[in-house]
Amino acid sequence: MARTGLHLTSSSLLFLSAVICYNLFTVDAKHHHRRPMLLPLQLSSRNHSQQRHFDNIRRHLQQSGLSPPTPNARMRLYDDLLSNGYYTTRLWIGTPPQEFALIVDTGSTVTYVPCSSCAHCGKHQDPRFQPDLSSTYQPVKCNPSCNCDDEQKQCTYDRRYAEMSSSSGVLGEDVISFGNESELVPQRAVFGCENRETGDLYSQRADGIMGLGRGQLSIMDQLVDKNVIGDSFSLCYGGMDVGGGAMVLGNITPPPEMVFSHSDPFRSPYYNIELKEMHVAGKRLKLPAGVFDGRHGTVLDSGTTYAYLPKDAFVAFRDAILREVHFLKRVHGPDPNFDDICVAGAGRNASQLSKNFPEVEMVFNNGNKLLLSPENYLFRHTKLSGAYCLGIFPNTESTTLLGGIVVRNTLVTYDRGNDRIGFLKTNCSELWRRVQSSGAPAPAPLVSQSNDTNREIPPTPTPSASPPNVLPGSFHIGLITFDMSISTNDSKLELNFKELGELISKELEVDNSQVRLLNVTSKGNEYLVRWGIFPASSANYISNSTALSIILRLRDHHMQFPERFGNYKLVEWNAEPQRKSSWWRHHYLAVVLGLITTLSLSAIGIWLILRFRRQSISAYEPVASPIPEQELQPLQS
Repeated sequence: MARTGLHLTSSSLLFLSAVICYNLFTVDAKHHHRRPMLLPLQLSSRNHSQQRHFDNIRRHLQQSGLSPPTPNARMRLYDDLLSNGYYTTRLWIGTPPQEFALIVDTGSTVTYVPCSSCAHCGKHQDPRFQPDLSSTYQPVKCNPSCNCDDEQKQCTYDRRYAEMSSSSGVLGEDVISFGNESELVPQRAVFGCENRETGDLYSQRADGIMGLGRGQLSIMDQLVDKNVIGDSFSLCYGGMDVGGGAMVLGNITPPPEMVFSHSDPFRSPYYNIELKEMHVAGKRLKLPAGVFDGRHGTVLDSGTTYAYLPKDAFVAFRDAILREVHFLKRVHGPDPNFDDICVAGAGRNASQLSKNFPEVEMVFNNGNKLLLSPENYLFRHTKLSGAYCLGIFPNTESTTLLGGIVVRNTLVTYDRGNDRIGFLKTNCSELWRRVQSSGAPAPAPLVSQSNDTNREIPPTPTPSASPPNVLPGSFHIGLITFDMSISTNDSKLELNFKELGELISKELEVDNSQVRLLNVTSKGNEYLVRWGIFPASSANYISNSTALSIILRLRDHHMQFPERFGNYKLVEWNAEPQRKSSWWRHHYLAVVLGLITTLSLSAIGIWLILRFRRQSISAYEPVASPIPEQELQPLQS
């Protein structure tokens, strides 16, 4: 879903005007999966370059005065690129915070969510934003630098996409929170409140868009202008069959192995790199010089699923790959509407693809190379086991577009302050533990509520802050329960809950016997499942360290499942302390045994007493009882 388009801005030669003007009316062209990409028409590239020049100067001056180093916002990514066509993250807007799942899009410049007043919005993952319920919401009032509503009271925005979908609404300002992993405290920012959406935007599960592109309304530009983060952000998408990933808004310390390419902010408003050539299996593709430098150059767009090369480059790439896998069988693609390049016989294990498919190298103008593994240019055939298809397609024009598939399991740092983009092959599912913020250690996970007194905007806590269900101090956890909402891709597919339970135990690193299915409700391909994590059979409670590990994995959506299980969302979880046993419950066995023993002894004693009494009665003779007569013998004389 590449988002590009016609860009109309209010330009001025005055520096102050360039600083404060809003880029409020933009028509984007949204690239839907494999349709030809439509890139923007610039009314005046000179005006665009001039504004970017002013912005860069201003930000460099601001950044040079930053001390101490700025914090960053570390955020989890959800969903799967090929199953959903996008990745989402969680943002919370308002006071109290309202949660939204937003598509992470480097090709868009506006962040927007459905508004409660929306006349034509689809059913999405979360409830619509309700401005009236937020004590900190303020509309962006109509001014000369924006387009206004019919009543000339509030600024508006409008986005139109190539496949005829659109989003329009009003602009508002409110507190935006970034989650508990974020060092960055909640900040005020301008966002779009949708009044109408059509096409894919209407039918998609995600609530809206998080715009990370270059522009005055971009969430990045707003945070950088406030001097609250450095002028950089990083994305890391999970690998094939894994999904999820991580995002960092703000500076990180680049790993030594990261390779960079120059990115020219004046060429277009889109993030570009200087791609010089490509190698397949160590052999350079025979292409004319500058083939990857046409029109907008080589553009990175996190909102696009696949990659698109100029026609000549695509043909050369396709032929080179097929030569290397000539021993595999050509098969038809999963969708008869597309002429996909697919082969079968490579096996189901994605980690073994390099045994059958060649490595690909992207060479930048500065000589740096980015190595692509097979998962960076293949997608799994959805109807044929062990078959894979090329995720690279021909573009109808000369621009090269690199979508999310190219950077799976790759940390990509958009270092806007230094006009460069860095790449590092890594395991994105493990990135959470390794990424360190620039000049500061990674924030330690907490279990109790934060006591941070330095928040700029009270009383809005970070929404997913430390688990409120967990009690501070010394305690034992007796049971952890959690509800998860599961949405499968196939309504006819019945979930294998036994297998899912085994996967959960593996992800949470507990024994299979500890994970128990408590309740299931379903409607179509939507499931609401309640699970319980119980103490091990040899223990009376879950140790604090184990409970903390489980809770953090649940809270941070650490669990990753195969694509066939669809998407899941944690609805709620609860940790119940071990129930304190009463004296009677704790000693009931001893009491029962004691009681039985006492009763037994008493019974024996009573029996002995009764027996003795019977014997005594039978042997007792009264004092005045008659003496039995005896025969007298005569005396002998």
